[in-house]
Amino acid sequence: MSALPTPSEPHVYDWQASTCGGLRLKVRETEVVLRTSGALWLRECRALIVADLHLEKGSAYAARGQMLPPYDTRDTLRRLEAEIERLSPATVVLLGDTFHDRASEARLAADDAERLRALASGRTLIWVIGNHDADGPRYLPGETADELELAGLILRHEPQPGAQPGEVAGHLHPCARVASAKGSTRRRCFVTDGERIIVPAFGAYAGGLNILDRAYSGMFVRPPLTGALGASRVHAVGWRSLRGD
Repeated sequence: MSALPTPSEPHVYDWQASTCGGLRLKVRETEVVLRTSGALWLRECRALIVADLHLEKGSAYAARGQMLPPYDTRDTLRRLEAEIERLSPATVVLLGDTFHDRASEARLAADDAERLRALASGRTLIWVIGNHDADGPRYLPGETADELELAGLILRHEPQPGAQPGEVAGHLHPCARVASAKGSTRRRCFVTDGERIIVPAFGAYAGGLNILDRAYSGMFVRPPLTGALGASRVHAVGWRSLRGD
């Protein structure tokens, strides 16, 4: 069953295509850019926000006998470094579940740990606490926070129930199944009703939860706009084009 409210007519959102291939729009009164990487960019304060990296998920599965290629941390950090190089942010916010479990930091390869240390060089690095990494980093630099306010927005890992104006959250790993004349495709996505926004998981091995799932019930005051991640741009998708899994 759809978790989205059903209106008499669809809501029209004010968004613009960004030169980077992303979408530029406002959450409350704050301009944000939905990047093709799955990162959220706050131009006003030069803050880059990424959620749910789940670093060392591959090694966690290997320890339980399920062998996955052990390159997820390397790939995820490579994509994050590329965004930092392009944007030169003053602040990087890791929006929770940066590590897959509490032992992940100890399993990091030495060069990957050094890459994480480098993220804090010349900028503010903030680790928002998630449910997978409730202890935060033990040996890596940066500030930790349960949540924080930035540019008029409230950044936290897990979206809170009911109306939460200005909330930026992750945790749910939103994905959209989008219908077209050629069939349907499933993509990681941003989802926003202009009041709050849930950002996609950034991690290479992070899964996804369809935004029509009941877990999203009651979060949006109107049928949200979906920003589905494509190969070179973010696609604005209206609620009528969404399908369940």
